[in-house]
Amino acid sequence: MGQLNQTTSHRFILLGLSSSPHLQVMFFLLFLIIYFMTISGNFLLIVIVRMNPTLHSPMYFFLTNLSIIDICLSSSIAPVILRTTLAKDKSISLLGCASQIFFSLSLGATECLILAVMAYDRFAAICRPLHYNTIMNKTVCFYMAAVPWSAGFINSLVQVTLTFQLPFCKCHSINHYFCEIPAFIRMSCGDTFLNELSLFIAAGIIGMCSFLLTLTSYLHIISTILKITSSQGRQKSFSTCASHLTAVTLYYGTSLFMYLHPQKHTNFSNTTDKVLDRVVTILYTVVTPMLNPIIYSVRNKDIKEAIRKAIGNEA
Repeated sequence: MGQLNQTTSHRFILLGLSSSPHLQVMFFLLFLIIYFMTISGNFLLIVIVRMNPTLHSPMYFFLTNLSIIDICLSSSIAPVILRTTLAKDKSISLLGCASQIFFSLSLGATECLILAVMAYDRFAAICRPLHYNTIMNKTVCFYMAAVPWSAGFINSLVQVTLTFQLPFCKCHSINHYFCEIPAFIRMSCGDTFLNELSLFIAAGIIGMCSFLLTLTSYLHIISTILKITSSQGRQKSFSTCASHLTAVTLYYGTSLFMYLHPQKHTNFSNTTDKVLDRVVTILYTVVTPMLNPIIYSVRNKDIKEAIRKAIGNEA
C-alpha cells in the first residue's frame, strides 16, 4: 500500500512525439485528420449496415462490432495525443492514465478476438454453406460477440491493477505520447517480473489463440476455394475474405510485436528502438482503426452497392 500511495501522490508527464514546435503542429494536424477519418468512416459503415436489411447477416453484425470498437479505441487514445501534442501542460493524473490504459487495452484485446470470430464466420459461410444459418444463428452470434468484449475488459482490469501496484520512484516522465503499460513497466524501479509475465501470458492467450484460430479457419477456406471448379466462384469467395485478411495481417502483426517482446530490458536509449516502438504503436492504435472501414468498403461489393444506393436515394 505504501508503494501505491507513493505513486498516487504524483502526476505523470507525457513527453509526446517531439519537442519541436513545427513538428508538433504537423503531428497535431495529422492525428486530427486521422481521428476525423476514423470516426466518420466507422460511423458511416455502421449506418450503412443498419439501414440495409440485406446486410443484416452475421458477417456484418461482427463488422458493426468492429467499427464500434475502432471508434471507442481511437477515442480513448487520439484526444490524449492531440492534447499533449500542443498543450504546455503535458501532465496527466493517475486516474486519467489508468482509465485511458484500461479502455485502450480492453478494446484492443476485444478487436483481436473479434477478428478471429470474423474468420470463423467466413469459414462457416464458405466451408459449411448448407449449415451456415444453423451454425451462425442469432444466439451463437450474440455469445461470439459478448465473449470477446468480456474477455477484453477482464484482462484489462487485471493488467491495470498489477501495473499501478508498481513503484515509480525514479521518474514520472512517460517516454510516450499516451499512457501504455509497456512504458510504465520500463519506468518502474521495482520488480516487474510478474507484470511482464502476466502481459506475456495474456498476449499469448488472446493474441496467439486468435491468430491460430484465424490461421486454421483460412487454411480450411483456401482448401475449399481451390476445390471450386468455377473461376468466377473462386474469385467471389476470395474477394469476401481478402478485406478481412488485410485487416488481420496489419493488426495482429503490429500488436503481437508490441506485447510479446521483453519490455524492461529493451534499449530505449537507442533512437532506432524508440522510433520503431512508436511507429508500431501508432499503426495498431491509430492507423488500423482508420483503415478498417476503408478496407472493408473498397473490397466489399455489398457495402459499395449499399453506398451507391444511399447516394442515389439522396440525389
